[in-house]
Amino acid sequence: MASIRVDLSAATWRKSSYSNGSGGNCIEVADDLPGLVPVRDSKNPDGPVLVIPAPAWNSFVTAVRTGEATGLRRS
Repeated sequence: MASIRVDLSAATWRKSSYSNGSGGNCIEVADDLPGLVPVRDSKNPDGPVLVIPAPAWNSFVTAVRTGEATGLRRS
């Protein structure tokens, strides 16, 4: 599989709305790259970044919100 480099130097990162102030398992995403959603561990901002195509990220978020991602659907 080919690796594609994305310049994230100007990315504006935001923490997940599910994050808390205790330093638990948190992610950050950058919303300002057209067509792509970079995701990183907020505890390791200089670490690896997973770059996901925006349509796949939208499908993932929808599945989490509806409970489809865990196999538990919300009523």
